[in-house]
Amino acid sequence: MNSRTQNKTRSSEAAKISDATVKRLSKYYRTLQSAIGSNKVTISSEEIARINGLTAAQVRKDLSFFGAFGRRGLGYNVADLHRNISRILGLHRTWNVCIVGVGNIGRALVRFKQFQEQGFYIKLIMDSDSAKWGQTVGDLTIENSEDCKELVRREKIRIAIVAVPASAAQRVVDRLVDAGIKAILNFAPVSIFAPPGVYVRNENMAIEIESLSFALTNKSRK
Repeated sequence: MNSRTQNKTRSSEAAKISDATVKRLSKYYRTLQSAIGSNKVTISSEEIARINGLTAAQVRKDLSFFGAFGRRGLGYNVADLHRNISRILGLHRTWNVCIVGVGNIGRALVRFKQFQEQGFYIKLIMDSDSAKWGQTVGDLTIENSEDCKELVRREKIRIAIVAVPASAAQRVVDRLVDAGIKAILNFAPVSIFAPPGVYVRNENMAIEIESLSFALTNKSRK
């Protein structure tokens, strides 16, 4: 099998992996980071499952999508599994990121240190408010979002974070897509639409807190 065929096979397999599986992999990655910090050498699927509120069978199934890791009865080598999941999630490389919308959420995200620790480097921040242009947040200067296409290409941005009001979100996403962005994390409290081949993840804090409200409200009914 030549390299082109192998790449097509991997892409086809990756397309079949559910979002839920990817999110669990992120949890396993953090579990392994913690295990490395505790100088653990091996870890079992049962222990990974217990920490994350899952079953060992689920952990083994998730990992089986990507290859054979560990040995029955011996568990997984912590450093090796951490390294493999890092590559699966694309964390073995760095990504240039931009933020559109430099309000309270945008400013907090610029200062969120874990992004850089995980290889996500915020290289560009933009806003439509001319009063903000030229202001600095950390080491970055706020740029005019109307210049999105030129700025995105200049900074070689691969991932965009949208933190604008709901009324502006779709317009901003359209501009980012036109600039060549294929991966978008949306913090605006509205569903946005993107063409095929553009990956969008919505981080709606209002919905998340409403789920907590539901849990508390219905606690007595369970």
